[in-house]
Amino acid sequence: MSIYSSALDVATSSAAPSSLDTRESLIWEVQRGLLRRPRSLPPWMFYDARGSRLFERITELHEYYPTRTERKILASCCDAIIAAACPDKQEGVRLVELGAGTASKTIILLDAAARSQSEVLYVPVDVSSDALDVACERIAASSPEVCVSPIVENYVTNPPQLESFDGTTLGLYIGSSIGNFTPEEARTILRNLRSQLQSRDALLLGVDMVKDEPTLVAAYDDRDGVTAEFNLNMLHRLNRELGADFDLARFRHRAVWNSAESRIEMHLESTRHQCVRIAAANCEVRFAECERIHTENSYKFTDDSIRVLLGETGFELEQTWTDKRGWFSVALARTH
Repeated sequence: MSIYSSALDVATSSAAPSSLDTRESLIWEVQRGLLRRPRSLPPWMFYDARGSRLFERITELHEYYPTRTERKILASCCDAIIAAACPDKQEGVRLVELGAGTASKTIILLDAAARSQSEVLYVPVDVSSDALDVACERIAASSPEVCVSPIVENYVTNPPQLESFDGTTLGLYIGSSIGNFTPEEARTILRNLRSQLQSRDALLLGVDMVKDEPTLVAAYDDRDGVTAEFNLNMLHRLNRELGADFDLARFRHRAVWNSAESRIEMHLESTRHQCVRIAAANCEVRFAECERIHTENSYKFTDDSIRVLLGETGFELEQTWTDKRGWFSVALARTH
C-alpha cells in the first residue's frame, strides 16, 4: 500500500481517474471486475477521503513497518544519498518524484539537497492535485529555498514530459510504490521514466524486501483492524457513490502471502452466499460463501530481483541503503 501512488493500475487501464469521471470509472470497474471470476477491484478505489485518512492511520501502526523504516533510512542516510546521486555540487539537482502524494518523506531529501547543492528544483508528479497542493505548501514552509514545479498527471499512462535541465536529475520512486504493480507494469513505469532522463542521471527506488511470512501478513492485517476497515471501505464507497447494497458485515478482510509470486494479496471474502445489487451499474453480483474480491497486490523484493528490475529498465544499480534488519531498501541506480 502506498497512498495516492498505489491508486494506479496500468495493465487494466484502470489508473486513478480525475474527479470529473470518477463515477463513470467506478461503474466501469464494477462491470469489468465483479461480473466475472475471479472477482477483482482496482486499488485506486481505496482512496476516497475516508480511505486516505485510514491509510494515514495504517502508516502509524506498530505492525506496518514500511513507512517508518524507510523514513529512518532516509533520515540517517540523506546526505550520503544526495552526495552519491549528485557528485557535482555546482550543477544543481532536480528531483522528479513519481506518485509524490504530500511529499512527507521527500522533504528529508530536499533539505539534504539544499544543504549541498547550488540549485534544487523539485518536480512532484501525482494524479491528485489536492495532494500536490499540500506538498507545495509543506515545502514552501519548511524549505523555501527549493523551487517547486508540480505536474498533475497519471505518470503510468502519460509519462511526464520533462524540460531540459543543466544539472543532475534524480528520479524518485520511494514508498515501495513499485510493489503495487505486476513485474510487467513495474518495468513499464521505470522504462517510461528512463526515457525522460539523460545520460548519468539517477533513480532512487524504495522497495520492501521479502521477509518472514508472519511479519508480512501482520503488516497487512493488524490486530486493531484498521487495514480491514481500509479494505472494506471500498465496498462502503460503492454503497455511497453507486447506490450498491453491500452489507459490510457479510464480508471480511483477508491478507495472504503468495510466496510463488513474492507478493502480499489483499482480498474481501464473502462470509455467505449472497446477492448484491449495484444500482448505478445496473447489475447484480451473486457471491458464493468464501468467494473473494481481489483488491491489491504488494510485491516484495530481494537483492537479486531489484538488480534484475533495474537492469531490464535501463538502470545500473550503484548503491543500496537499508535498515539493520534488512527489511527495506533504498537503491540508487544510474542511467546507462
